[in-house]
This record gives sequence, structure tokens and C-alpha cells, in this order.
Amino acid sequence: MEDSDVINFSALEKELQSALAADKKYRRENDAKFRAIHQNVGSYEEFRDIVLASHLKPLDKKDKAGAPRKQPWNAIAAGTKQQGSAFCDVIEVSELHPRTAAEFSRDWRRFGGSAPDRYRLLISLGGEGLRRIFSAEIGFGLLGEFLSVLSECLQPGDVTAVVAVLEGMSQTGRFGLNVSFLSQEEWNRCLQLFRRLLGIVGDGIPLTTDEQCTELPGIEGDKVLPKHNETTEWENVEEKLKALMQLYGVQVECLK
Repeated sequence: MEDSDVINFSALEKELQSALAADKKYRRENDAKFRAIHQNVGSYEEFRDIVLASHLKPLDKKDKAGAPRKQPWNAIAAGTKQQGSAFCDVIEVSELHPRTAAEFSRDWRRFGGSAPDRYRLLISLGGEGLRRIFSAEIGFGLLGEFLSVLSECLQPGDVTAVVAVLEGMSQTGRFGLNVSFLSQEEWNRCLQLFRRLLGIVGDGIPLTTDEQCTELPGIEGDKVLPKHNETTEWENVEEKLKALMQLYGVQVECLK
């Protein structure tokens, strides 16, 4: 039997446990959203705090100040270091093919400290892949993370791919609600992303390239003169961007 035919049951078990944990987290946070709505919270910050603290449990009557604790106050935070060791192996984006929101959350966490890897994951899945994975809705907080990563790692040659990602995300469930829950920092990243996209298209920079994201790029030097057969493509991308700006609630005045 070849090495490639050997089933790694340990790795399968870790992935199963990770998927189950991601699904449990999704359901828990989703329930917290509905509780916050029914409580008529006064601000987005209060709503966000309720969702982020959904894993915490109230103290029991038997709990006393100064008494030894049998379990950590925050089991999620305490388990972070243990979970980190399970994903310490080098994972290539091309090896990941998430089909559900739980599988995507698992893979997304693997690249927690690497914006370029997360960027490549979004680009590799494309708009259609993301729309299919998040047909119900994009998990709480993820839309802001997506926009931040796209804004930070945008490459001039990836404009059409990024536009497709933005388009696919806009077709997911409860998209308008997700946009309304963006924090101020996430909203600023969204504005920065659209500003850069329109700037790249306006400068006539080629829309496709083999470059990969390694750092936040700058647009310097002389403008690239568009070829005649590329002009129509640039115009189509610009029209898509303007339509997407309305879906994301971005006003033209905000980009000036």
C-alpha cells in the first residue's frame, strides 16, 4: 500500500472535532443574536458584546469567592493554545476546499496570523464559492474580516477576482444585516478597499496578473495606457463596482 493510500485517522479526528466546534460556535452565536434583538439593545457595541460573550456561563450558587476553581473562567480562551498545536503544520491554500461554513471557519482560523494566506483563500474560492458556502449568512464578524483582508492585500492584477468575491458575498443571506453590523474600523477598511479598486481601474493598470499577495502594495510610477480591447473591460468592472458600492452602502462622497 502506498503512503498516499494510508488514512490518517488522527488528522481526520482533529478535523472532525474542529468542524463540530465551529458548528457549535455558529449555533451559539446565532442564538445570541436573536436574544440581543429581542432585548432591544441600545447600540451595536452592546449587541456585539452579547454575541462575543455567548460562550460564557453564569456563576453557579456553589461558586464562592476565593474557592478553588475546578474549571477555567473562559474555556474558549484557555483552549486556544491547545488548539493552536493541532494546526501548526504548514497548510497550503491549494489543499483547502471547504464546502460548508463550518469547514471554512476551520480553515480561516488556521491562517489567523497571516493576512496574505487568508487573502489567497478568498481569491481561490471566488465569489461563487463563497456565495455557496454562506448561502444562509456570513458568520458574525467574518464580513468585516474579509473586507479588511481584501483591503490590506489587494493586488492591482486581482481586481476582477476581488470584484467577483465582493459580488458573491453580496448575494449571501442577511447580507444587508451583516453590513449594518460592521464596526467603524471595518467600515473604514471597506471604504479603503473600494477607493483602491476604483483608483486601480481609473489608472488603467492591467486587470490580471500572476502576482501573489506578500505585502500591502503601492501604486507608483506612470499610468499604464489602456489598450483599446481592454477599455471596455475596465468600464464593465467600474460599472460593477458602482453597483456593489450601493449594496455595501458606500457613497461616492465618502471616497473623496
